[in-house]
Amino acid sequence: MLWVTVSFAILAAPLWAGDFEGARQLYQRTAYEAALRALDADGSQDTQVLLLAGQIYYQLGKYKEASEQLEKASQLEPGSAELFLWLGRSLGRRAETSSVFTAPGYAVRCRKALERAVALDEKNVEAMSDLATYYLKAPSFLGGSLEKAEKLAPQIAALDAAEGQSVQARIDEKRQDFSGAEAHLRRAAEMAPRQIDRLIDLAQFFARRGELQQSEQALVEAAEVAPGSPKLLFAQAEMYIRQERNLQEARALLRHYLQMPLTPEDPPRREAKRLLAQAGG
Repeated sequence: MLWVTVSFAILAAPLWAGDFEGARQLYQRTAYEAALRALDADGSQDTQVLLLAGQIYYQLGKYKEASEQLEKASQLEPGSAELFLWLGRSLGRRAETSSVFTAPGYAVRCRKALERAVALDEKNVEAMSDLATYYLKAPSFLGGSLEKAEKLAPQIAALDAAEGQSVQARIDEKRQDFSGAEAHLRRAAEMAPRQIDRLIDLAQFFARRGELQQSEQALVEAAEVAPGSPKLLFAQAEMYIRQERNLQEARALLRHYLQMPLTPEDPPRREAKRLLAQAGG
C-alpha cells in the first residue's frame, strides 16, 4: 500500500511549491525580484499566490504579466473585489503604456474590472476612488463620464470623508472650478492631518496652476507632518523636474530616495531612476 500513501501525499500537496510568507515579506520590503523567485507562482491555482504575483509584476512595471496573473485569479475567485481592483489597475497601466491600437481595449477592460470591484464591494474606497479617476480621465467613447464620477463622490465621502473631498477636488478641477478644487483639497488635509498624501495633492495642484510659492508652502507643511518621508522626497523631485527648476536639488532628493527603505506604497525605485536620468543625473 506504499504507492497509495505516496500518491495521496502528492495529491494532497499544494499546487505551488513557493514560500508565500517569505515572498510576502520580501514584497513589503520592495525586494520584488527576490519576492517573485520565492513565490514561484508558475502553475499555481491559489488565488492569493496569483494576487501577490500580480502585485509584484505590477510593481516591476511588467503590466502584461501582472494582468495575466490577476485575470487567472479573478476567474478562479470571481467574487473577490480585491482581485478585480488590482486587475483594473494593471489593465489601466497596460492601456497607458500600449500602442494607440491596443490601448482602448485595455482601457475598456480596466473600467469593467473596476466597476466589477465596486459592484462586489460597495465599501471598497480604493476601488471607488480608482473608478472615479478613470471616469474623470478617460474620454467618453471609452466610458469616461464626469456625471458618473460625481455620483461616486458622495458614496466615497460617506466611507472616507477626506478621500471624498479629494475626489470632489478632482471633479472641480475637471470643471475648471479651481477655487472649489483648492477648497476641497484643503478640507481633505484638515480632515486627515496625518495623511501626507493630502498635502502632496495640494502641492501638486498648485504646481499645475503655476502657483509655485503656494506649492512650496504645502510641501513645507507636509515635511512638518512627516519629516523625511520617501513619498514626499519623490513628489518634490518630480515636481521640480516637471517645472524644469531646482534640478540639482531634484537630483539630490532622488539619490537620497534611492538609498531609503521603501514600501509598496512608495513610488518604485525604477521610477526614481527614470526621473534621475531625465534630470541629467
